[in-house]
Amino acid sequence: MDSGLLAGLLGSAVGVFGGIVGTVMAFRSARGPKERGFVVRTAFLAWLAIGVFIGCLILLPHPVRHVMWVPYGILLPLGIRYWNTEQAHIRRADAAARRARKKKKQQSQTPA
Repeated sequence: MDSGLLAGLLGSAVGVFGGIVGTVMAFRSARGPKERGFVVRTAFLAWLAIGVFIGCLILLPHPVRHVMWVPYGILLPLGIRYWNTEQAHIRRADAAARRARKKKKQQSQTPA
């Protein structure tokens, strides 16, 4: 086995391991059921999209495979920005709902 193949396999393994760790940590840091569902959906879509991208890099002929980097380089940052913004929106909405429930509970316990 030559050093280039070994480096490619090792780099791929490190990349997949990093993706798994990132997915698990995102799921663990989700604060509520709505956010957890969002994390599961987006993680699935991200793994699927990256898998399709890698499949295209492997299966497409030489000149076309380089073109695949253009949509990947554009869509990945846009997707990350959307997912972070949406997750922050879900957290804010959940926090507001928790505050409203807490306030309602305190009002119901206070004698009139």
